[in-house]
Amino acid sequence: VLSASKVFIPHRRIQFHGGSHPQGNKEPKAIQKQESWFVKVVCTLFVYSQPSDDACLSYLNNNLTPLIEFEVVKWLKNPTFGLKFLELSRLNLNINHSFWTYNLLIRSFCCMGLYGSARLVFDYMKIDGHLPDSTLLGFMISSFGRAGEFGMARKLLAEVQSDDVMVTIFAVNNLLNMMVKQNNLEEAVSLYKENLGLNFNPDTWTFNILIRGLCRVGKVDQAFEFFNNMRSFGCFPDIVTYNTIINGLCREYEVDRGHSLLNEIRLRDDCAPNVVTYTSVISGYCKLGKMEEASALFDEMMSSGTLPSVVTFNVLIDGFGKVGDMLSAKSLYEKMASFGCIPDVVTFTSLINGYCQIGDVNRSFQLWDAMKVKNVSPNVYTFAITINALCKENRLCEACRFLRELQFRNIVPKPFIFNPVIDGFCKAGNLDEANRIVAEMEKKKCDPDKVTFTILIIGHCMKGRMLKAISIFDKMLSVGCPPDDVTVRSLISCLLKAGMPKEAYRISTITS
Repeated sequence: VLSASKVFIPHRRIQFHGGSHPQGNKEPKAIQKQESWFVKVVCTLFVYSQPSDDACLSYLNNNLTPLIEFEVVKWLKNPTFGLKFLELSRLNLNINHSFWTYNLLIRSFCCMGLYGSARLVFDYMKIDGHLPDSTLLGFMISSFGRAGEFGMARKLLAEVQSDDVMVTIFAVNNLLNMMVKQNNLEEAVSLYKENLGLNFNPDTWTFNILIRGLCRVGKVDQAFEFFNNMRSFGCFPDIVTYNTIINGLCREYEVDRGHSLLNEIRLRDDCAPNVVTYTSVISGYCKLGKMEEASALFDEMMSSGTLPSVVTFNVLIDGFGKVGDMLSAKSLYEKMASFGCIPDVVTFTSLINGYCQIGDVNRSFQLWDAMKVKNVSPNVYTFAITINALCKENRLCEACRFLRELQFRNIVPKPFIFNPVIDGFCKAGNLDEANRIVAEMEKKKCDPDKVTFTILIIGHCMKGRMLKAISIFDKMLSVGCPPDDVTVRSLISCLLKAGMPKEAYRISTITS
C-alpha cells in the first residue's frame, strides 16, 4: 500500500498531465468541508469492513455523489483499493461515476505497470457511458507502447476509432516511433496501413518515422515508396526526411542517388541542405574510396556557407587514411581548430589507423602522446589498431605493453584486441606465452571467440601437440562456440598428417 501510494496521486488538488475532459475541459470541483469529513468516513468504512448490509448500502446510496466517490478513490491512495471501491459501488450503489475517477485509476495503473487493470477500468468506463478524451487516450497508448504491449495498444486504437473517438496524429506517431525504436518495424508498417482507411491523416513526422526505420535495416527501396507517397497525403519531405533517406542510401553504397537528392534539396525554396546532408554523402564517397568526389563536395559545402562539424572532418580523415594519403589527412586535422572543431577519439583513432596502414607505427605513437596532452582517452579500437599493427611487425613485447595498459582503462576488453598477440606468439612457436595471454583474457571476463580458438588449435598443431589441439577443439564446442570451415579443415588436415585418422573422422562426424 505504501509503495502504491507514491504512484497514486495523493494531493488534494489533483492535476492531470494537461488532460481535458470531453465535457467542457472542466476539472472536478472542490468538495465542501462537511463532504471532506464524509469522504474520510467512507474510506475508513471501506478499508476496514467492506459495507454489505442493506442499511449501510442504502445510506451510501443516498449520500454518495460522483464527486464524493472521486474523492474517496483519491483518498484511498491505492489504485487497487480504488478499483475495488469502484466495482463495489458499480454493483451495489446507484452512482454515475465521473470521468475523473476513471481517468485517475487508468493513469495510476499505467504508471505502476499494471496494464491489465488499466484496461479493465477502461472497459468499465465505456460500459458506463464515458468516452476517453484525446489526452487520456494518448497517455494510454504511450504507456502500452513503452511497455512493449503493442497488441494492446493497437486493439485500443481500433476500438476507440469504431466509437468515433478522435485519435490525434501525435498519439499514433508516438506509437509508431516506439515500435521502430524497439525493432518492431513490420508491426509499425502494418499499423500505418491499418489506419489509412480510418480517420487517420499521416503527417511528415509519420513518414519520417517509417523511413528512418526502413533505412536503418537497409530497406531503402521500401523507404523510397513512402518518400514518393508523401505528396499524395499533402505532406512534403523536410530536411529530416531528406537526411534520413540520403544517409540510408549512402550506407548501402548508393552514393550517387544520395548526391542526386542533395542536389534536389538545393533547388527547393523551402528547404536547404545542412551539414548532416553534406556529411552523409561525403561519408558515402569516403567508404567507396572516392576521395576526389568527397573533397569536391567538401569544398562545395564550404562555398555554400555550411560549416563542417567534427563528424565531417572525421569521415574525411578516416577516408584519406584508408587510401594511404596521410598528407591530406594530417592537413584536415590541422584545419579543425580554425573551424571551432575539437579533435576527439575518433579523429585520433582514424589518424593512428592511417599511419599503421602505411607501416609508420612510430608516427602513430606521436598521436598517442598528443591524445594524452589533449586529455582524450583512447577507446577499444584505438588499442586494437595499434596492437594489431605492432604484431604485424613482430613487435610482440610492445603489443603486450599496450595490453597491460588496457587493464587500467575503463574499457570492456574484446577478443579482437587479444587475438593478434596470441597469433603472433603461436607463429613464433611460443605457445606458453600464447596460453598465458588467453588465461589473462579469460581473467578479464573476455571469452575467447572463434578466431581465438582457431589460432590456438592451428598453433598447437604446428608444434605437434595434437592432443592439446583436440582438447581445445572440444572446449570450443563445450562453451557453445561453433567452429567454421577453416577451423575444421585445418584440424582434420593436421590430424591426418599426424597419422590420427580416427580422431580426424570423429571431428568430421561431430561437425557434420
